[in-house]
Amino acid sequence: MLLNLTINDLAVVQSLDLALEKGMSVLTGETGAGKSILLTALGLALGDRADSGYIRPHSKRAEINLEFDLSDAPLAKTWLEDNELDHEDQCLIRRVISQDGRSKAFINDRPVTLQSLQDLSEKLVEIHGQHAHLTLLHNDEQRRLLDDFAQNQGLLEQLQTCHQKWLNTNKSLKALLKANSDKAEREELLRFQIEELQQLDLAHFNYTALTEEHSQLAHLGEILTVGHQQLDVLYENDEMSINRLLGHSINALTDLSRFAPALESVSTMLSEAHIQIEEASHQLRRYMDSLEADPKRLSWLDNQIGIIQSLSRKHQVTPEQLPELAVRLEEELAHLTHSSERIEELTAASVALLTEYRKLAGQLSEARKEGALKLQTQISTMIKELGMPQGDFIVGISPFEDETPRQQGLDKVEFLVSANPGLPPKPLAKVASGGELSRISLAIQVTTSNDKSTPTMIFDEVDSGIGGGIAEIVGQKLRRLSHNRQVICVTHLPQVAAQAHHHLFVAKNNQSEMTSSTVSQLNEQQQIEEIARMLGGVNITENTLAHAREMLMTGKLENQ
Repeated sequence: MLLNLTINDLAVVQSLDLALEKGMSVLTGETGAGKSILLTALGLALGDRADSGYIRPHSKRAEINLEFDLSDAPLAKTWLEDNELDHEDQCLIRRVISQDGRSKAFINDRPVTLQSLQDLSEKLVEIHGQHAHLTLLHNDEQRRLLDDFAQNQGLLEQLQTCHQKWLNTNKSLKALLKANSDKAEREELLRFQIEELQQLDLAHFNYTALTEEHSQLAHLGEILTVGHQQLDVLYENDEMSINRLLGHSINALTDLSRFAPALESVSTMLSEAHIQIEEASHQLRRYMDSLEADPKRLSWLDNQIGIIQSLSRKHQVTPEQLPELAVRLEEELAHLTHSSERIEELTAASVALLTEYRKLAGQLSEARKEGALKLQTQISTMIKELGMPQGDFIVGISPFEDETPRQQGLDKVEFLVSANPGLPPKPLAKVASGGELSRISLAIQVTTSNDKSTPTMIFDEVDSGIGGGIAEIVGQKLRRLSHNRQVICVTHLPQVAAQAHHHLFVAKNNQSEMTSSTVSQLNEQQQIEEIARMLGGVNITENTLAHAREMLMTGKLENQ
C-alpha cells in the first residue's frame, strides 16, 4: 500500500507531503487545480520517461518520493529480495530529474535502472487512465485484458518462447536454403580461391620475413660496398684503422698511468671499447662473407610478393590476414559441403517447434474461451447495473484467416456489445456511444481488477461521461473494490466522492508570483462543502449543502 507521496519542484507543485491511507481515497478540485500533476508525479516515480520540462521554473531539479508498506504486496517483496534491494516490510522509491533532462532512480536508497523500477512498479501500483476507453477499442488491448483476467501469463510466456525459437530456426533454415541454391557455383569459387591462397605455403607464411629478405637482396650491392668500406675503417687498414689507432692510445695512456693513476680508468674504458670494436669487426666480416648474390632468389621473391599483394587487394585484406582468410574460406566450404545434413536438422527442428507451438496455442485458445465466458458474464451483469439494462457484452474469439504463427497465439480477440435486444452484437467502436463506452470501460477495469494482487489501484477520471444514479453505482463499485486494497480515484462526480473513505482536495494558489498547487485532507464538514461545490457550482445554497450531507450519510449507511 502507498503510505506517502512527497513532491518537490515538479511543475505547479513546489512542495507536497501527502499521507495516504487504506480504503478508497478521492482527489477532487477545480479543473486545472493540479490533480493531473499528482498522477504525473506518481507515473514518473514508477518509471515513466522524464524530461526537464517537468521541473518547476527557477529550480535545479524535481524530486518525487514514494513510501510503500509491503505487508500486502508479497510479489513486490519477493522481487526486492531476489534483487537484493529489500529493507524489512517497507519500500522507498525516489526519482530525481535534472535540468539536463537526465534522471536517477533509487529503490531503498540504492541506484537502479529505469527497467528495474518499472518491473517493481508493476507489482505495487496499477494505474487506469482517463483515456482507457480509447485504448479499449484496439484488439491487442482486448486480448491483453482477456489474458490478464484468465491468468494466461504463464502459458503465454511458454508460447512466446516457442515462437521465438521457431522464428530463429526458420531464419537459419531460409538462409541455408538460399545459400544452398547457389551451392555448386559457390563451392567452385571457394575451391579456386583456396587453391590460390595455398600457393603461398600458408603453413610457413611470414610476409614480414619475405619483405625483409627481398629488401636485402635488392640492395646487396650497396650493402657489400658500404660494409667493406666500414670493415676497412674499423679493423682491416693496417695503418689507419680505428682498431690500430685505439691500440696506440691505450698503450700510451697505460704508460702515463704510472705517473698519473687517474688515467687508469680512462685506459680501462678504452680497452673495453677496443674489445667491442674487434668483436663488431669480426661479426661484420662474418656477415659480409655470408652474403651472396642470388638473382633467381630475388626474382622468386619479386614474384611471390607480387602474388601476395595482388591477392590482398583482391580479397580486400592486408597481406598478414591472408592465412586467416584461407581458414575462413575453408570453413565455409566445409559448411557448404555438409549443408544438406544441416538443412535436414533445421527442417526437423522447425517442424517439432511448430508442432509444439500449435499445441501451446491450442491450450491458450481453450483457456481464453473459458475465461471469455466468465468475463462476458460478469461484464454483462455490471453494465446492466451501470445503466445499460438491455446490454449484452460478448468476448468473440476466432482464428486468424491465415495460420501463420504469431507471438500472441492464433486467436483474434474482439469485444462485442449489443445495446438493445434483437440487435446482433457488433464491435465496440461501431455501436457504443461515448457514455456507453465509458461505462463498458469502467466495468471491464473493475471486473479485471478483482482477481489481481496489486495492492494499490489508481483511477484517473475513468467515470467521465457518467452521471446521475449511475455515478453513485460507480462510486459503490470503486468502494467495494477498496475492501481488500487501496483505491485512489480522481473524479469530478460528487456521487463518487461521497463514497470515499478519505477525501483529498487539490487547490491552486495564485496569490504569489508563481502559481502552486496544494493538497489537503478534508474533514467531514469540509467534505460536505466540497461535495456541495461539485453539485452546485459557484452558488452553494443550504439546499445544496443539505443534499451533499444526505449523499455522504447515504454512502456511509450503504457501506456499513
